[in-house]
Amino acid sequence: MEFEPLNIENEVMDFDIGSGEEEDDEPIVDVDVDIEHPDDDNYDVDGYVDGDYEDDDMSMIQQTSIGRDFVSSDLDNPPLEPYEAMEFESEEASRIFYNSYARRIGFSIRASTYHRSRRDGSIICRQIVCSRQGFHLTRDRGSKNKQKRPRAIERVGCKAMIVVKKQDSGRWVVSKLVKDHNHELVPPDKVHRLRSHRHVSGTARSLIDTLQAAGIGPTGVMNVLAKESGGFKNVGFSTVDCRNYITNRQRTLGTGGQHVLDYLRRMQAENPTFVYAIQGDNEHSAGNIFWADATSMTNYNYFGDTVTFDTTYRTNRYRVPFAPFTGLNHHGHPVLFGCALLLNESETSFIWLFETWLAVMSGRHPVSITTDQDRIIQSAIAHVFPDTRHRFCKLNVFREAQEKLSAVYHMHPTFEADFRKCINTTETIEEFESCWGSLLERYSVVHNEWLQSLYIARQKWVPVYLRDTFFGEMSTTQSTDSVISFFDGYVNASTTIQVLVKQYEKAVASRHEKEVKADYDTINTAPVLKTPSPIEKQAAGIYTRSIFIRFQEELVETLAITATKIEDTGTITTYRVAKFGEDHKSYIVNFHVFEMDANCSCKKFEFSGIICRHILAVFRVTNFFTLPSHYILKRWTRNAKSGVVVDERALELPTTSRESSIDRFNNLRQEAIKYVDEGAKSSHVYNVAMDALKEAAKKVAAAKKQGPGLPLVGTLVNGSNQDVQVCEADRLDPLQLSSTDDKDKKILELMGELEGANQRCEVYRTNLLAVLKDMEEQKLKLSVKVQSVRLSLKD
Repeated sequence: MEFEPLNIENEVMDFDIGSGEEEDDEPIVDVDVDIEHPDDDNYDVDGYVDGDYEDDDMSMIQQTSIGRDFVSSDLDNPPLEPYEAMEFESEEASRIFYNSYARRIGFSIRASTYHRSRRDGSIICRQIVCSRQGFHLTRDRGSKNKQKRPRAIERVGCKAMIVVKKQDSGRWVVSKLVKDHNHELVPPDKVHRLRSHRHVSGTARSLIDTLQAAGIGPTGVMNVLAKESGGFKNVGFSTVDCRNYITNRQRTLGTGGQHVLDYLRRMQAENPTFVYAIQGDNEHSAGNIFWADATSMTNYNYFGDTVTFDTTYRTNRYRVPFAPFTGLNHHGHPVLFGCALLLNESETSFIWLFETWLAVMSGRHPVSITTDQDRIIQSAIAHVFPDTRHRFCKLNVFREAQEKLSAVYHMHPTFEADFRKCINTTETIEEFESCWGSLLERYSVVHNEWLQSLYIARQKWVPVYLRDTFFGEMSTTQSTDSVISFFDGYVNASTTIQVLVKQYEKAVASRHEKEVKADYDTINTAPVLKTPSPIEKQAAGIYTRSIFIRFQEELVETLAITATKIEDTGTITTYRVAKFGEDHKSYIVNFHVFEMDANCSCKKFEFSGIICRHILAVFRVTNFFTLPSHYILKRWTRNAKSGVVVDERALELPTTSRESSIDRFNNLRQEAIKYVDEGAKSSHVYNVAMDALKEAAKKVAAAKKQGPGLPLVGTLVNGSNQDVQVCEADRLDPLQLSSTDDKDKKILELMGELEGANQRCEVYRTNLLAVLKDMEEQKLKLSVKVQSVRLSLKD
């Protein structure tokens, strides 16, 4: 691909992250530049561009956040310095790694130019530079007599930078690296003043909101935060950052907020299944805003077992307090369950948001939910989702560690790698406890209060404590620390609330297209099998392509694994499973042969929903050639979205179509909207509509008193507004309904018995194959003996 160099003069532009050490009281200036190359059908370029990235005089144009990904070329021992050809899972991963490196060395970073793909709008190349790169250039702002205070010169033409490019594999590679700086580096005790190492955390935001509501200004707020944090250097941001946050929060619902509200009204008018809600009594309140479309609700029906409440965009590096509810679809790709604008971050507001979201999602609680470690969010989760397993995002913990432990990182360059290794690679609770204790002792941080608070909350974020719950991740250790956000590449630090709607639609359309492509690839292309195992062939026809690859990795690993029987009670057989030559690192598998059920100490199936290599190894040595159905989660299969997902509560209501509660909700709301639209046209029609709604409310109340299964006596109104009398002969007899329910229960019982019989047949078939195999071996032995006798007789 080719890029045209553009000759554009530099302008001084300050962003929330990325200038040097200055404290600027002036409002942040943003300039969005969109430059197209008409001769290039594949790529467009945004920003000031130099095709070879050789121009040292480029100002910062746009930026993304310090990302959600931590990755390195060596997963267990991440390198401490960048190098050319270094690989990352995403652009965000490279950004956060380089910022971590900058903090240790003593400089600040900012994102410079990027190249965006014209095909899907995603970023494919990014330049990240030292914040002192380029030069300030004065410009005429149209007022010659306007006096402006002089500003310190921070840009000195520093050439330190990295350039990362996206490969065809989806990974990002460092294509250019310059390490040398032309200025002094900042000492460790002052590095917290640098812009890229400052941000207003979620906990601080909640406290700022509370103090501001009590009439306390930015200076007073900072004094409180400094006292709580043990000094201003531990707060994590400056008074100017606090003032900017308060100012931005106050004007969030301005024209941008009205733009979002207009969009939500238009979407609901075009599609009655679109839902939005605003906290408060009117649309001008400073409450939170939530919305979800029909696709989000449908996706939740299929994939709502694990949910992430992504609050990455709450930080003051972003201009939009945007928080999506997301999950994983049957390809392992991000899927959307709804979105919110967080204009109020009190506990009450979060409770309202979670309850609203849950109501729209038919009241079905997820198995697990992942959020950041905000105390306010944690309390709201406990209130609304008492039975859901709550997990803190480990990536946010690592990011916060860079701030809280910056002095430790600088004093002990190997601490970060050992810290991550302790979290990511320990596989038992005992191993983690031992590793954690030795880590604190080795680096003399036993009395560090922040680490102590992390340890107290370890069951909510350390992987070894979470392996017994489904989170949909492919690894229990997740040593790559890679999480792909639904809006990666679409919402970044330059995205304003006015632009949010457009980027939201782009992201939704792009994700849908990627799912369609993944479905097409799964259906129309056959994967390459790597073993002669019938289980692999079975899995290839069941799982989606990406999930099958994960399963195939586990299956291939069984070739290097031994399973040794250590106990047999007759019904349950226990195996010790380990790699060849690694007996010291073994796993225990308990196998119930008659029920074809096994559980492994690694807990991979419970955590990710994909059977582990250790159980597959036991299946191999016990001659199981078919994957039992209870080890195949439908959510990972190519038919994950086939059939109807029935709400359990909906089964209590006798409907002829057996439609789910969400379908009934959408149908009722669609019909009600018709009367609302007509009823608002005149006072006469309004009164008629109100009378009809009151009458309908009485009938609904009467139906609720009579309970499910009893017909409603009275009249119904059809689409032509004519009264239709309900005849006695048309009513369903309660005994008939009861009989129908009994039949349904009987059918379910018979289906359960049939499943049990199928499982027993599978066991018998497996045992028979084992017997036949033994017979073949005996036959072979007899043949050898006969041949030996014949030879001896000849002699």
